[in-house]
Amino acid sequence: MDVDSQRVLQHLAEVEEAAEDVLADRQQIVDLDKKRNRNREALNSLRGGSFRKDKVMVCFGNMFIKFPKEDTKRMIEKDQEQLDKEVDDLRKRLKAKVNHLYDLEGKPELKGYNLSPLTSEEMKSINSILRR
Repeated sequence: MDVDSQRVLQHLAEVEEAAEDVLADRQQIVDLDKKRNRNREALNSLRGGSFRKDKVMVCFGNMFIKFPKEDTKRMIEKDQEQLDKEVDDLRKRLKAKVNHLYDLEGKPELKGYNLSPLTSEEMKSINSILRR
């Protein structure tokens, strides 16, 4: 192989690797979102008041354990916070990875892609200004 074809092959391998990295992160976000939805369903079920008992059955791996209802709620809420943090971190890293992939492909960087939502304090400030 001559030098040009090796360079092209190496570039295509880099693009493919970057694309696989982006797809893997997107799939991980989807999987974590599914887990968050299951947790949300469990929390809503626990809050719904359909349980009159103080203990509920919780599945840990492949076994069920009777666990206090309030402890179960706290445990699921803590897991939910951890999942939210992981998803946010993945989404932040995904933006950089997509921009790197676009750079390798020779495409222009996405515009408006680096936007972030307003914080609650910023929203309160905007709302107070709009009420005047």
